[in-house]
Amino acid sequence: MAVKYKHSEEFTTYFVTFTCYKWIPLFEITKSFDLVYNWFNILKEDGIDIVGYVIMPNHVHTIIRFPAPGYNLNKILSNAKRFMAYGIINRLENTKNDKLLLELTSCLTAREIAKGQKHKVFKDSFDAKPIYADKFLFQKLDYIHGNPVKGKWTLSKDNVSYDHSSASFYELNEVKYFSPKHYRDL
Repeated sequence: MAVKYKHSEEFTTYFVTFTCYKWIPLFEITKSFDLVYNWFNILKEDGIDIVGYVIMPNHVHTIIRFPAPGYNLNKILSNAKRFMAYGIINRLENTKNDKLLLELTSCLTAREIAKGQKHKVFKDSFDAKPIYADKFLFQKLDYIHGNPVKGKWTLSKDNVSYDHSSASFYELNEVKYFSPKHYRDL
């Protein structure tokens, strides 16, 4: 049985990563980048800041800053993943991608089925590291912004050209789809 970890509520800024099941590029396949932006907007309405982000074809990295301690990071991320999963499944159904729908259904455990889950869209867990120093913040911003053009990824000619990243905001003062809260304003 998986052990649920409750993240400390004393920190207010986190580097967060969550991943699609089996690293399947579901955001790309379903053109669901907008679902992440919708989640960012919901957080913004609740006074929660997105400091930096990159939405990759199969995972999301973001730096989230809460206005004060006392939030429930696990609940915020589980709600986000559930909301996005419904949207992704809906798009797979609308495009009649039965093969992928079957794969996302066939991997469910008996416990998940008993709880009413119909598809496995995201890995159960997520990674969250508290940010407590500027050096770590800048390291994570650099990592996030370099992600689309490093390793196996060549999603654009350079990091500022990738549409689904805050790199152009920081380097060119340009907003593409979502305007993060600048780290200098924190």
